[in-house]
Amino acid sequence: MSEKVSIKIPAALAGFVRPEAADEDKLRVVRSELEATPLERATLLFFLCYDKKPQIKAAALSAMRGLPLSLVMEIASSPSSHPRLVDLVARLHGGDRQICILLAGREDLLPATREFVAAKLCEFDEGGARELPPVQPADEEEPVADAGLAEDGEGGEELPADAAEEEEQEEEGEEEEFKSKYQLAQSMGVGDKIKMALTGDKEWRSILIKDTNKLVNGAVVKNPRITEPEILAISKSAIQNDEIIRVICQNKEWTKNYEIRKALVLNHKTPLPVALRYMSSLTEKDLGAIAKSKNVSSVLSNNARRILTNKKKS
Repeated sequence: MSEKVSIKIPAALAGFVRPEAADEDKLRVVRSELEATPLERATLLFFLCYDKKPQIKAAALSAMRGLPLSLVMEIASSPSSHPRLVDLVARLHGGDRQICILLAGREDLLPATREFVAAKLCEFDEGGARELPPVQPADEEEPVADAGLAEDGEGGEELPADAAEEEEQEEEGEEEEFKSKYQLAQSMGVGDKIKMALTGDKEWRSILIKDTNKLVNGAVVKNPRITEPEILAISKSAIQNDEIIRVICQNKEWTKNYEIRKALVLNHKTPLPVALRYMSSLTEKDLGAIAKSKNVSSVLSNNARRILTNKKKS
C-alpha cells in the first residue's frame, strides 16, 4: 500500500497550488502576492517545486533558494516542518554551515537527508563546502500522485504521494539507515563525530557512545535531546569514560530517577563518595542485594549492611 503524507495549509490557499490551478495563480505564489505567512508561502512553494510544468517548477525552486535565512532556519529547526520540506531546504541551502548544524539535530530527517547533511558537515571541516549543484526534483525521485491534493476536514491539504513503500520495505529502510549511519561514522573525523554526538538523533547517539575516543562518547551525554532511558542504559554499562559518569552525577534531573541512582551506585566508575551518598536513598531490598553482592567494592557492601542495621534499630 502506498502511503500519503500531509502538510496542513489553509484551504483558502490550497487552490493556488492544485495541479489544475491556472499558471498565473501559481506565479502569484512565487511572486509572494498572496496574504500568507512566510512559512505558509514556503509550504506553497514546496508544492510548486513538484509542479508538472517546468516553468512553474523552475520559478518555485528559484523562489525557494531566495528565502530569507531567518525563514530557512525556522523551517530547519521547527518540529512541525514536514521531512519532505526539510529535505528540499537541505538541498537548496545546505551550503550554509549553520543550517546544516540545525538540520543535523533533527530526529525526523529522511535517511537521504541525514546522509546529505552529514556529508556537507564533513566538507566544511575539509576546507569549506563546495557549491551546491542545481536542484531539479525529478519524477522518478519524487513521484507525484495524479489525484493531486485533497482537502481534509480541518482545511488542511494532502501532499502528493511520496514514493510508495510497503511496510516490509519501510522496516528494511530503517535497518539500512542505521547501517549507513554506522558506516558513515567509520569514515568521519573526530570533529564530525563530536558534532554528531552533540546534535544527532538517538541512532547516532547509540553508535557514538561506543566510540573509543573519549571526546566523542563524552559528547553524547551533552546532547540536549538525550533521554533518561538512554542515560539509564549508559549508567548500567561498563563505560570506561569517567567524564561521562561525572556529567550524569552532576545532572540533578537525571539523578532524581531512582533507577539511575541505583545504576550509578553499582557502576565501578562512579566516585565512591557519590555512590555512598546515593545509597542512602535505596530501598531495603536493593540495599540487601548490594550487601550480599560480590560485584561491588567492600566499602559499598559494608555500607549497605550498616544502613540496614540502622534501619532495623530505628
